[in-house]
Amino acid sequence: MADDDEAPDDAQTAADWEAMMAAEDGDSADLGGDGGGGGNDNDEDMAAEWAAMVDEDEGELDGAGNSRVLNQDEIDSLLGFDSDEDDDGDRTGIQAIINSALVSYERLPMLEVVFDRLIRMMSTSLRNFTSDNVEVSLDNITSIRFGDYLNSIPLPAMLSVFRAEQWDNYGLLTVDSSLIYSIVDVLLGGRRGTAAMRIEGRPYTTIEINLVSRMVEVVLEDISAAFEPLSPVNFVFDRLETNPRFATIAQPNNAAVLVKLRIDMEDRGGRLEMLLPYATLEPIRKLLLQMFMGEKFGRDSIWEGHLATELWQTSVDLEAVLEDQTLTLRQVMGLEVGETLMLNGKPDSPISLRCGGIPLMTGRMGRMGQNIAVRVEERLR
Repeated sequence: MADDDEAPDDAQTAADWEAMMAAEDGDSADLGGDGGGGGNDNDEDMAAEWAAMVDEDEGELDGAGNSRVLNQDEIDSLLGFDSDEDDDGDRTGIQAIINSALVSYERLPMLEVVFDRLIRMMSTSLRNFTSDNVEVSLDNITSIRFGDYLNSIPLPAMLSVFRAEQWDNYGLLTVDSSLIYSIVDVLLGGRRGTAAMRIEGRPYTTIEINLVSRMVEVVLEDISAAFEPLSPVNFVFDRLETNPRFATIAQPNNAAVLVKLRIDMEDRGGRLEMLLPYATLEPIRKLLLQMFMGEKFGRDSIWEGHLATELWQTSVDLEAVLEDQTLTLRQVMGLEVGETLMLNGKPDSPISLRCGGIPLMTGRMGRMGQNIAVRVEERLR
């Protein structure tokens, strides 16, 4: 708005300047006669030049709003959607700001060790399953929001929901159409050297679903074995879905770890993606923070042994409580010196032995020599 207001002021100033020059020219003509002709021409040239400069400024101001328009590539770069699907997960622009709240999988270094172990095991198990030469490779490991992943799944695909029993949560395995048709072709005796036929526009048959389910069960066994050195866990196949909406296992904004695996069977193959929400990995988060297997995070075993030895020699106060009574504050405040407080305990009543107010064991009261003693009868757990 400030630029639009300045343009009329410049035009008015130029007009006033031109009028003033004309008035001065008239006065010069009256006073100087023919001798003022040169000055008149100079003043007219100056006024014309000034008016031309004002017109150029107005033209620039009028076209300033339309001269700079972002193209599609610049818009994608600004929003951060210009990266390819198979990139390493780096984002720019607004997308990077949105994803900055995600926890990076690099903070869980043991995940890479687990997935490297998974690749070796899957290569062997899938070779036995398909009786073919199978090569499994890890594309990348990224952090992604669960809702963004569901929206990015290329359809048609099969989504297998599995449950981690010991962790009491769920995970997701996505098998793309290329791998589905390749597995069906291999298991049903398709000839090598021919690409798997893909028929568009039809749902998956019962045979295809059953064969893919068997492959998923084999993969889940390998995943369980890969996590075995860290924490015993059993991944159980729950259900198979073809619609991503029915495979929702977490809130759309929840962060998750996405692992992209590539399975090649000579000239056939496809992609297998495993998604584990961070809520699923939370029970073993401390184990995944290790830099190497068995790391103790700077703990000193020698000092721990010395501390344990000294603790066994520590003196503590042990209290023998004959009986507990509950009194009101009025009764406690009404007690006077010399007043007798009656107890309901008997000589053979059990006595509670406590340390720091915590009951440890019970026993019976008696006498040993000149001292009152308590014989321990039961140890509380």
